[in-house]
Amino acid sequence: MPELTEHEGVRGPQGERVLVRRSARRRRTVSITRREGDLVVSMPASFGSRQERHWVRSMIEQLQRKELARGPARSSDEDLMRLARRLSDAHLGGRAHPASVSWSTRQQHRWGSCTSSTGEIRLSARLRPMPQHVLEYVLVHELTHLLVDDHSAEFWALVDNYPRTAHARGFLEGVSFAQQYGTGGGAWEGDGEGTSEQGADSTRPTGRDTAADGVD
Repeated sequence: MPELTEHEGVRGPQGERVLVRRSARRRRTVSITRREGDLVVSMPASFGSRQERHWVRSMIEQLQRKELARGPARSSDEDLMRLARRLSDAHLGGRAHPASVSWSTRQQHRWGSCTSSTGEIRLSARLRPMPQHVLEYVLVHELTHLLVDDHSAEFWALVDNYPRTAHARGFLEGVSFAQQYGTGGGAWEGDGEGTSEQGADSTRPTGRDTAADGVD
């Protein structure tokens, strides 16, 4: 059986290790599976490091979308609180301690809000179907407001501890642009547990908040 090696710098949606298995028998396909608490990405042995990075991220995102489409994996406020604790531990040194984290159907013009005086965080229900890294970014953004009240350089330095900040901001900016100019984007829809496979030739907050017309 081909050896498994850990892919550094990337974790699964629940903090799982990501292991890569290279196979000489594979020519074009890449797959991802859950195995004993880890994520295993299998790919052709011929892939270089750049291709590995691309396909690891791509397959994790695909798996997230499919798992979200299969059930209410993050439907409750309790799920959000558990995620907030994991993100605080992983990216903010465990220093952000929200009193509550809840979904809000009233937030139609901002992605999230944080009342630092009470420790309450609310996330727009419009985030539910969006990719996991987008939800996590907005939550990290609001968690950081429990530590830094403004949007100073210190604030953004902490937010940038989340490795997919730039990707998530770009995604939200695109959604906001589509909403503002009527180009049809408004929500992200998943495409479809466990295993996902794709051909390797496929195309590729006091009241602070994350505003819908850009990340405030």
